[in-house]
Amino acid sequence: MPRPTRRLPRSKAMIVAPQPEASHAGAAVLANGGNAMDAALTCAFVQGVVDPLMCGIGGFGLMNVYDPATGRQTIWSGLGGCPKAATDTMWEDLYIGETSDGFGHITKGFVNEAGATAVTAPPILDLFRQAHEKYGSSEWSDLVGPAIDVANAGWLVRPHTYAVFTQNERKYGRMNYGEKLLLTEDGRRIYGSDNGGFKKLGETIKNPDLARTLEQIAREGAGAFFNGALGDHLVAELTKGGGILSKEDLADSKADEMEPLDISYRGRRVSTVPAPGGGVYLAQALKLLEQFDFDGMEHNGPEYLRLMAEVMKTAVRDRDESVGDPRFSDVPMEKLLSEAYLAECAAYIRSGQKVDSGRTGHLESKHTTHVSCVDANGMVVSLTHTLGNPSGFIASGTGFVMNGAMSTFDPRPGRVQSIVPGKRRTSSMCPSIIFEGDTPVMTLGAPGASWIGPGVLQVIVNALDWGMGIQEAVMAPRMVATSNVLDISNRISPSAEAALIADGYEVRRSPLSYAFAGVHGLTMWDGDTEGGADPQRDGMPVGVS
Repeated sequence: MPRPTRRLPRSKAMIVAPQPEASHAGAAVLANGGNAMDAALTCAFVQGVVDPLMCGIGGFGLMNVYDPATGRQTIWSGLGGCPKAATDTMWEDLYIGETSDGFGHITKGFVNEAGATAVTAPPILDLFRQAHEKYGSSEWSDLVGPAIDVANAGWLVRPHTYAVFTQNERKYGRMNYGEKLLLTEDGRRIYGSDNGGFKKLGETIKNPDLARTLEQIAREGAGAFFNGALGDHLVAELTKGGGILSKEDLADSKADEMEPLDISYRGRRVSTVPAPGGGVYLAQALKLLEQFDFDGMEHNGPEYLRLMAEVMKTAVRDRDESVGDPRFSDVPMEKLLSEAYLAECAAYIRSGQKVDSGRTGHLESKHTTHVSCVDANGMVVSLTHTLGNPSGFIASGTGFVMNGAMSTFDPRPGRVQSIVPGKRRTSSMCPSIIFEGDTPVMTLGAPGASWIGPGVLQVIVNALDWGMGIQEAVMAPRMVATSNVLDISNRISPSAEAALIADGYEVRRSPLSYAFAGVHGLTMWDGDTEGGADPQRDGMPVGVS
């Protein structure tokens, strides 16, 4: 019989994100003549409304852009930094230890992760401003409008959002995110229910306070947040709550324009974000994998899983030991990506020895979000943004949650990640674009804390080495080795697990079929755009013909 005829139109442009409301908002911009930057920013503003504990104007992020008109790429690093009043000993006497999953540090009273004291400089809105000024084609106010509409009309609590509201974070040493959301009177009013809990799955959340805040930003631009009355109110409220973020900190909260970190992987160019972003991990892991031939290996078979695990452990070890804010410490990129060092690491793996990652091994927080977009002219935008570990702090009448990124800094002095005024947090976020020659053929990124690098790595390899389509590459079973323990998703075979255990590995099986980061991406092979949305999230790709 003949192959069924394709009835769906080929997409000339497409956007993918973990939230359907955000994907549809971005697609509407593309359909109405906006470019990829317009669509991505519109999508991001909506994400800040419908995923209030993951992202928003109180957070930070990284963006990777390819402009076909000039053939140039631009990276924006908007990772904020410690307030100027911070000191390396400010919480030394309150220090308890690291969280059991390695995502942050524990202090008495949760002062470094919850409430006003946990807040660092939030440059994401400046990143949006710079990106719009350089590449946007629509009016700024038009990009904010859909988010205002969603905040006023309300949005349905989705499965993943409800999971974030209710999941147990105290087992890792953190305050529960739902507890944080109810810290302030405004949080309880917007997100709470009459019985003291949270809005349930399928209930509607309206946020007119956030709508008014966004209306002000739409009228006055990002300056209202960093230098205007909105910023003054935010700082006053933070100060009242014991926070140390100042007007000067807010005014100086800028995103940095940077050059991409490029490597060659099996003949294609992988372009990602430099330190303190997560591209260093991704670049080193890919270059190390390039030392090996997959011929004769079974995808997700024991030999392949062992190789991936040792590569991941090598990259996470080197990141933890060597990668920080380049303004405060040297990042030895030349060594980490040198042929001699990679050959040395590959020889160690081939010898059958096990790399010591330096981590004990527990699951990690994953509350970030991502959007990938390509327009009909070939502009590509890849954006990952987050609140990090959300503080739960909502300045009265503003409707948005501030980041809690102070929790990622080490309260103990004299360490790579110790608290220093102005120091930016190291991030695992790695929005990336892959080129064949000078043509972009793939873009992707993910939420997932330390799972981001392993998740993005496996999807790239699935697509480029195993020939999977992007949706198949995203859905394929994953494993992670962010420590000396190997975590595997529930669809990896018991026989592969048994072989790894027999080889001396500690293996943990996740009950989830789709586990470890939430990769979202697009491919553009021969002008045919396809999207892949991770099933563990609630998102989707939306194409425009």
